[in-house]
Amino acid sequence: MTDNRSTAHPNIPENLKRVVEAWLLADPDPQTRKQLASLLEQGDLAALESCFSAPLTFGTAGLRGQLGPGPARMNRLVVRQAAAGLADYLGSGSTVVIGFDGRHNSLEFAQDSARVLACAGVKALLLARPLPTPVLAFAIQWLGCDGGVMVTASHNPRNDNGYKVYLSDGAQITPPHDQAIEAAIRGRSIDNISLAEATDSNIVYLGDEVVEAYLAAVVGTLGSTETFANTNLKNENVGGRAPEIVYTPMHGVGGEVLLAAFNRAGLATPSLVTTQFEPDGDFPTLPFPNPEEPGALDEAITTAEQLGAQLILANDPDADRLGVAIKYEGRWRILTGNEIGALLGDYVLRNTSGDDRFVATTIVSSRLLEKMAADHGVHYRDTLTGFKWIVRPAIDQPELRFVFGYEEALGFLVTDQVRDKDGISAAVMFAQLYNDLLASGLSVMSRLSDIYQRYGLHTTQTWQLRFHDVANIAKLMTEARALPPTTLGGLTVTETTDYLSAECKRVGLATNAVGWQLGDRGRVLLRPSGTEPKAKFYLEVFTSIGSAEEVAQAEVISEELIGAIREDLTSRFSLPVSEGFEGEK
Repeated sequence: MTDNRSTAHPNIPENLKRVVEAWLLADPDPQTRKQLASLLEQGDLAALESCFSAPLTFGTAGLRGQLGPGPARMNRLVVRQAAAGLADYLGSGSTVVIGFDGRHNSLEFAQDSARVLACAGVKALLLARPLPTPVLAFAIQWLGCDGGVMVTASHNPRNDNGYKVYLSDGAQITPPHDQAIEAAIRGRSIDNISLAEATDSNIVYLGDEVVEAYLAAVVGTLGSTETFANTNLKNENVGGRAPEIVYTPMHGVGGEVLLAAFNRAGLATPSLVTTQFEPDGDFPTLPFPNPEEPGALDEAITTAEQLGAQLILANDPDADRLGVAIKYEGRWRILTGNEIGALLGDYVLRNTSGDDRFVATTIVSSRLLEKMAADHGVHYRDTLTGFKWIVRPAIDQPELRFVFGYEEALGFLVTDQVRDKDGISAAVMFAQLYNDLLASGLSVMSRLSDIYQRYGLHTTQTWQLRFHDVANIAKLMTEARALPPTTLGGLTVTETTDYLSAECKRVGLATNAVGWQLGDRGRVLLRPSGTEPKAKFYLEVFTSIGSAEEVAQAEVISEELIGAIREDLTSRFSLPVSEGFEGEK
């Protein structure tokens, strides 16, 4: 390896200089070595301290961070260290399947992981090409692996990448496994990771058989008469023609698999946003590669307008999320995760039977699914955020039959064949739901209206605060606990819940969050993001409705109440002038 050490600028402290030069010697990537050597030579102390601050650790979705040199960034050396720690935790003789998406360096990170695992005596199975996260999650159990790795940053900014780790149950790691793997990673110094070439006997390059098995299992389950007694997932022509659906994979890896899934389900092939179909880690036509973000669906809407389409389906870059937009009263309405969750949850519960059914959502999602579950007599569970928690009750209680789970951040699971959110199968089911409604002379909004009349209007909003200084997130959480509000939007705070309390720990809901109940009219919850430098307020307002004619008026009243709650939150909590309530939704 070329020694890229440079003469350090005199303002670089000697202890930091030694750490940086040791990293330079171990880093296998010429690009990040060059970046780091330049920072050292220029004396960019702030950048070096940022790259060598606290190392990336396993959070909500494993490792995730900005690409760049040093232990606080995503790079080949960090990935090799993570793979070595995972190998130590699982032990020689284990088997791990590895997937990767189309982001920058994803292929290299996957290949490095396979080599490190193989050199440690772990059999590494490498997926054939960039594929969706749910395909990797499915492959773990289908192949009988001891673990899985997915290289992806999902919907994060374009300069990020990440490293999700799964165990043999097909779900992402949870405590105490995450802490144990983290300890194993920290036990591996950067200069004792074997870089020897792995033998072919320990690396297996998989073909498309995994994708075929995923399609057969997932779509086959959705279309089985045992699961859906009243529907067959076949496309229904409406007025002599198939309803037009526009689809975008948002420059991600979901496109080919989704088209195959639609074909397998007998659904009409959707029209494509061709400029966003091929994987591209630069995400050139998007302001931000997340269907939740303002402007993310603009190109899809333009395509839909040209075609006269009424429905848009969008996967995020690794296709584990689903975004939906519908044409309503001449305008495009982007559905929230809670609205999609209500529609899919209602569809699943209407078309399944059995008192062993189980549904779940998170503490930050709408309370609507809980009311639906009670009405249908099925098991329901509140969980912490993340699908590793949503699927956990069904893993721990195999007598339960998982039929639906979701989180408000556009994550949905409509099958028990995958134990992570799955934007592909969710898109198939939403397309069938849409077709069934049209065949009955109904619309998506009329079905939502029916749901609200039955269970009450649940108006939700996720309010995101993107911070430049992450230390201010901790300050905000401290302030929320020390001085909780007594009223919000003119409503009395009837109960405050600190999710770090002993009671929340007892029931398995311990997390860094604070919630305020507003009687029977609403609730607010505040928590830091687990994947980005954000804090989020989750607002929900409840309104009873007696008829379809009352929905529009109730929506106006609810939105006004949410606006008043937001005004109170803005004045109640102090924020630095340079920060702000950014990325609002």
